Amino acid sequence: MYVGALELDVLLGDVHSLKQKRAAVRPLVSDLRRRFEVAVAEVGGRDLYRRTVIGVSAVSGEAGQVREVLEACERTVAGYPELELLSARHRMLGPED
Repeated sequence: MYVGALELDVLLGDVHSLKQKRAAVRPLVSDLRRRFEVAVAEVGGRDLYRRTVIGVSAVSGEAGQVREVLEACERTVAGYPELELLSARHRMLGPED
């Protein structure tokens, strides 16, 4: 079994309150869950209104499948025009860990 984690540091565009931030982050989280069947949550920057950290995780019997899914999630977030992906950090755990 392989478990992959992806941490995305995101700068939101024209957001001026935590309410607007929720309105921008919720659809992103829902889209990733629906399209890729992964676990997704806002895991950092919760008190900042223009910044957030999104955590994504996936599990599979093959490491390559986990990498593909997480890379597709990263590309999807990078493709959102109303936000800027500042950094992405990948982690992988496998049977040897």
